[in-house]
Amino acid sequence: MPAFVSFCEPTHAGVHVAVAALVRFAVCVCATATLVACGPSVRPHVMAHVDTTGPCVPIGTWVAPATHERLTTPEAIDRAAASRIVLLGEEHTRSEDHLWQLQTIAALHGRRQHMVLGFEMFPRTAQPVLDQWVAGELDERRFLAESGWKTFWQFPADLYLPIFRFARMNHVPMLALNVPRGLVSRVAEEGWDKVPPQEREGLSQPSPPSPEYHKSLAETYQEHIEEGRGLPHTDLSRFVAAQLVWDRAFAEALHAALQARPDALVIGLIGSGHLEHGYGVPHQLASLGIADVTVLLPWTESRACADLVPDLADAVFGVPVMGTERARPILGVQIEPVEGGVAVRRVSPESVAAAAGIRDGDLIIAAAGFAVQTPGDLQDIVARQAPGTWLPLCVRRGAQEIEIVARFPGDL
Repeated sequence: MPAFVSFCEPTHAGVHVAVAALVRFAVCVCATATLVACGPSVRPHVMAHVDTTGPCVPIGTWVAPATHERLTTPEAIDRAAASRIVLLGEEHTRSEDHLWQLQTIAALHGRRQHMVLGFEMFPRTAQPVLDQWVAGELDERRFLAESGWKTFWQFPADLYLPIFRFARMNHVPMLALNVPRGLVSRVAEEGWDKVPPQEREGLSQPSPPSPEYHKSLAETYQEHIEEGRGLPHTDLSRFVAAQLVWDRAFAEALHAALQARPDALVIGLIGSGHLEHGYGVPHQLASLGIADVTVLLPWTESRACADLVPDLADAVFGVPVMGTERARPILGVQIEPVEGGVAVRRVSPESVAAAAGIRDGDLIIAAAGFAVQTPGDLQDIVARQAPGTWLPLCVRRGAQEIEIVARFPGDL
């Protein structure tokens, strides 16, 4: 590795140039963590046929996990369009998932003219901005800026913009499903009962998780502990409570939209972990009296066929992986602004950040020799870099300042 100047020390202008010249890979910083959650009770389908040869879910094909039989696209879309709520899962950084979401939304819109699109990607405070966007009152730059995209979500906006443009073009209302991140963090640190009702963003108490969901979340929590990635200021019960806040928030927003527009098909775009096996959002919807829910998920060939269990979802669709993740690498951290930098709340397993040795609880105070004070600062710094080598970071861990180099994959 080439010799670096210390990038935790204040640098002069010439050093900034030298460090920036060595850092040449664009990365995006995660703003939210995907849960390891699960999806709905499975209902019978009319199937096209069974094919026991080849991949379990071929690209461009719908498959019902309940029987492993294939559905034609009209069968899958007609089935979903007959529901009250349709939940579309995603891996946030995978562009193919968003392309599949868009084509599914368009097909459903052909069956149901009245539709509402709900997005995990926006907090409820952004709802007026979403309304202005659909009404044609904002351009894309103002829409993203005023909705707080760079601060709240931080994944590349162009992954989602085709869906936002579809909603605007077709006058489809957009709904903010999320709550400010501070509520989730507070529940993780203090527990639900310690948060005064007037400070719960209007949420009612989440329905308790099923034993299977609790077991799944406990396994995730234990993995964090064993990997030394820590969960500061929280124990298992509060960790579970925090995940339930997300599930409940999404469910209550979808339920409210259905009550306001009973003639509409309400669609939620949400991380797959909140939907699989019915553990997360579908479970909370059921507790609110909404059982007529269809869960559709994208499926890549890299996923083990053993995961295609009957209760995974109502249907899955095979999507390709065309290398987009490597073309758009991410650091792989959940962060939030704090005094003096950005705090790492969670490091994703097998991510660039994990390989570099970044840990939960670290404070990133500089990147490429430049101070980092907000999540947007870090995103802007890495967005200016070209493909190539390494991103030097200065991290405060406890009382120490540590120099870390995040190494990204090379060119495709």
